[in-house]
Amino acid sequence: MNALNLTTSDHPFLNDLRPEHLDILSECAQETVFEPGEVIFREGGIADKFYLLQGGGVILELHQAQREDVPIQTIGGGDVLGWSWLFPPFTWHFQARALSRTEAIVLNGPHLVVACNANHEFGYELMKRVAHVVLKRLQATRKKLLEKADVRLPV
Repeated sequence: MNALNLTTSDHPFLNDLRPEHLDILSECAQETVFEPGEVIFREGGIADKFYLLQGGGVILELHQAQREDVPIQTIGGGDVLGWSWLFPPFTWHFQARALSRTEAIVLNGPHLVVACNANHEFGYELMKRVAHVVLKRLQATRKKLLEKADVRLPV
């Protein structure tokens, strides 16, 4: 894998990241492209990647054997994909599939875990950023569930 020289302008997730932290990410980063319909990862598979989407679109799905997959959420350029590499048992909880040609920076999850353990300042910064993404996704899921249930939130 050829490492990328990441800058804060490469993706919103990297905004205001310290140069030494960008260097850690650059050590395990590479660019990739997913074609429409390509499965990026499958539910139950080994979670060892973290994706910074630069363009295109990805659908997160709940895979059901012998039934249609259930769409959970659609994300695109500027979003991140996958944080299961952070938590045992390090397996994907959903399926991710490209909806259109999708460009991404792929980061090696195990490398990041080792780097977080070796450099707690880097680990804390990375966890804050991932936690912010998780919170946004949970809020979006809550809103979607409320819309489907046709529940009115108090103003």
